[in-house]
Amino acid sequence: MAEDLSIATGTKTDQYQSLLPQIRALIDGEPDLVANLANTVAALKEQFGWLWVGFYLVKKDELVLGPFQGPVACTRIRKGRGVCGSSWAEARTLIVPDVELFPGHIACSSLSRSELVVPVIRNGEVIGVLDVDSEAVGLFDETDQQFLEEIVNAIDFSVVS
Repeated sequence: MAEDLSIATGTKTDQYQSLLPQIRALIDGEPDLVANLANTVAALKEQFGWLWVGFYLVKKDELVLGPFQGPVACTRIRKGRGVCGSSWAEARTLIVPDVELFPGHIACSSLSRSELVVPVIRNGEVIGVLDVDSEAVGLFDETDQQFLEEIVNAIDFSVVS
């Protein structure tokens, strides 16, 4: 596929339904994990214009910053810390309507107001997280959760980086 993205309009569901096959086409057959993660976050950022979107990958006892789009970010996050570390520890997607109300929130950017984190689970183990942040309070919902989980599950994390 050419590295062009068709930006959809309409409902959030319409936008995800247009974007999902485009992401699959971008990553299908590409053997490099970093390239696939980078194109995935770029496509999400282009489509939705969120403040920040990126991956953190588990390395030993920390989440380490991976490909992302947006302002500079925290490089390392411990298990159980902030929204990303909590999603890792709990092995579940977390939707945080207002990060100011999340105990232990890590403010990598003072502009972030809401957040959604999807754990990447393979063989029963969390190996990373997809993190998305918005400048708007209450932006993320179950529709985002459903489609972002589907996108994370479409990525082959066994490919070589």
